[in-house]
Amino acid sequence: MLCATPAAPGRTRRNENSGILVRVLSANSVVDLRLHPNLRISMAENKSEISQLPFLNTDFLKSPAARTIRILSEYLEPAERLRRARIRDTIVFFGSARSLSPEQAAQQLAEVNEQIARAGAVSAELEGARMRAETAVRLARYYRDAVELSRQLTEWSKSLAGNYDFIICSGGSGGMMEAANRGASLAGGKTIGFNIHLPHEQAVNSYVSRELIFNFHYFFMRKFWFIYLAKALVIFPGGFGTMDEFFEVLTLIQTKKPRKTMPVVLFGNEYWDEVINFDAFVRWGTVSAEDLEVFYKTDSVDDAYKYLTGKLEGLYTTPEGLEQIKLT
Repeated sequence: MLCATPAAPGRTRRNENSGILVRVLSANSVVDLRLHPNLRISMAENKSEISQLPFLNTDFLKSPAARTIRILSEYLEPAERLRRARIRDTIVFFGSARSLSPEQAAQQLAEVNEQIARAGAVSAELEGARMRAETAVRLARYYRDAVELSRQLTEWSKSLAGNYDFIICSGGSGGMMEAANRGASLAGGKTIGFNIHLPHEQAVNSYVSRELIFNFHYFFMRKFWFIYLAKALVIFPGGFGTMDEFFEVLTLIQTKKPRKTMPVVLFGNEYWDEVINFDAFVRWGTVSAEDLEVFYKTDSVDDAYKYLTGKLEGLYTTPEGLEQIKLT
């Protein structure tokens, strides 16, 4: 921007007929303007008048108009960090964030029983607390199994020759996600946490490799990264979030959207048999019997380990499997 300002005092006064000639050119005319000799032309000195660079404008970047930029950032930033970390394939663990570790669940039950002993009588409130604590102990069994399966898979992955990593990946929070990261950490392996930003901040568990913590705003971008790198998935007992992830994986495999093959283990027969009646889908004709073959159900760490390693070795540790790794 150009502006006119008075000449500095003390300078030689110029002839009033002199001055500064400014020629303004437009498409159809030329106009000559003669400015007063005591005026001078300068660039604007007030830096606040200069517009902010768009990519530094946080108000714009947080606005609806910049939504596509934010979405793209949740693709490009993780892609670059994963490339630098040389991570190409993962084993994804899904499961409840509410599960306690066996130690925590046992302590919680002991505290409830102690309260009952002090009270001398079991109130409805204490009975409800005891039932919840006993259920937490049952669920904690799967936390323990997730730790062990993750540990064994990480040790197996580290023993492989060649360019294979099969990094354990979870949603990065507590419960079964923590168990997965914990098992990989116990085996001395790297482990990923794809965290999601929630209204009440979702904490990242301490077992995720610090350089492999990723934080997302959009659920669909987080799901993209779960599936894009996954070479196998393990679904532990969980709630709505786990169901959402599990059924989306089944839909993608059923519709053959991923061109790669992904073994899926549904872990915890007692839980899944009670929560979902898969055979009813077939009886009602909403899925075919063959559709239920896209996942393998088991209640054993050793069985899950044998199934997953056998599938992954056959799919990806052969020359033909190297081509599969490139497919998404």
